[in-house]
Amino acid sequence: MKFFCYHRDRPGSAALRTELAEAHWSYMDGYAAELIARGPTMDGEIPTGSVHVVDLPDAAAAREFAFAEPNYQAGAYRDVLIRRWDNALGRTMWEFPGDLSAGSRYLVLGLGSGPAADLEPPSSAALIAYGPLWSDDGTAWLGTAALVQAADVRAAREILTAEHYAAIEVHHWQPGGRS
Repeated sequence: MKFFCYHRDRPGSAALRTELAEAHWSYMDGYAAELIARGPTMDGEIPTGSVHVVDLPDAAAAREFAFAEPNYQAGAYRDVLIRRWDNALGRTMWEFPGDLSAGSRYLVLGLGSGPAADLEPPSSAALIAYGPLWSDDGTAWLGTAALVQAADVRAAREILTAEHYAAIEVHHWQPGGRS
């Protein structure tokens, strides 16, 4: 099962995250085979969160993955969103056919409820990762999460059909991992 995990930083935790960078990367190295996508959300040079899309056996394993992470354990994050996620593109971020280092990249997170929307990825977008978010048992649609290259925040937001979501967040994102 695939899971989307978004750890949101606690304000003022950038120094702590810097201090724990090696511990975080070493922890993620242990999940290298399971990772579909990873990387921080940013406000300029300041990290604001950390995205991890991971393939694990079940929701309990996803919670263990998210809550045992060194930054979480040390209090760098204020909260964690964990949702089942369908990999609509069927690939990892490392298989993205474009240039991961080119252009602006964003996390687009649409939160909703009710009838499922945007299950199929838009064909016109430069999608790095894309898929719907589900409840733990996979029966209730809860939104959509995507990593996308786009010209700007507006263009990134437009990959989702706005009227189907209670809220759409767009965050600057960069591919993560060891340099």
